Amino acid sequence: MDTSNYLDYALRRFVQAIVVIALAYTSTFLIINVLPGDPITNMLLDPENGFSPEDIAPIIAYYGLDKPVPEQLWIALSRFVVGDLGVSLRSNLPVSGLILGALPSTLILAASALAVALVLAFLIAFASQNLPPKYGQGLLRLLPAASLSVPSFIIGIFLIQVFAFQFGLFRITNPDSFTATAFAAIALGVPVSAQIAEVLIANLDHEARQEYFSVARSRGLSRFQLFTRHQFRPSSLPVVTMVALAVGELLGGSLITESIFGRSGVGSLVQGAVSAQDYPVIQAVVSLAAAVFVIVNLIADLVYPLLDPRLRPRAGKRGSLADDSLADDSLADAEAVAE
Repeated sequence: MDTSNYLDYALRRFVQAIVVIALAYTSTFLIINVLPGDPITNMLLDPENGFSPEDIAPIIAYYGLDKPVPEQLWIALSRFVVGDLGVSLRSNLPVSGLILGALPSTLILAASALAVALVLAFLIAFASQNLPPKYGQGLLRLLPAASLSVPSFIIGIFLIQVFAFQFGLFRITNPDSFTATAFAAIALGVPVSAQIAEVLIANLDHEARQEYFSVARSRGLSRFQLFTRHQFRPSSLPVVTMVALAVGELLGGSLITESIFGRSGVGSLVQGAVSAQDYPVIQAVVSLAAAVFVIVNLIADLVYPLLDPRLRPRAGKRGSLADDSLADDSLADAEAVAE
């Protein structure tokens, strides 16, 4: 692979990601601070909230609420770039500190759920290709659709009822324990695994009908070698896409799952901020969630050319991905069989 072309492609994708994050933050700022009629000022001036004039003056000065909207946006963007997410209106603590305190629990849950989703999707896909037809082609292929039809909070309530109350495998009073985290990850990861499994099974079926796969099978490889080297590898590109898209669902679903299992993470922070109308916290969480989603999709874009030679950038394409061609397809298939 031409390193200079790939670096040019990566730089362009990175710049695009920065622009998207800036636009996402700007949109969030305008929705929260401008369109509803400056809710921060309205909340500060509401007598029921108990803010005295001495409390209001420094807050207005800090956020520049007495300045024009473009200047307010510039102040907010300048602080966001350096990691200053503002000050909570309720606790009077830095929002960045509040998020950093709640983030580890949410990241552990989301990462565990992603691991559960990937393992389940791989096992279902492998079994669908290698078990007898009445199982692999029937029952197993119905599992993803059945899992998608059940929301994660229903799965979470079921797991708590059965494994916490009936069997006592974990305590809801200790939601951060390893066992409780594992069951919370299962509740969050099962619906995500269904999406990945459906896409993976469809691509595995496609690869199994290709000529190079028949040639590889005639070489007498084991089922596992045949699956991992000649089916799963060329089918992995859509899986990367699905994983990148699943990050948004994992972040959103983790907020609900945390509430069900009683975990103290970003979900409880957002819930408290919404109840208290703490707009700086809400804006920071929404903006960071958008940034994480963009960064994960950027990583997926950078991984594509490494997984599939047909998508590697070429000279003269201004850093874009190369177009597929029949010659490239034949070369990639030949390389797969040769391995």
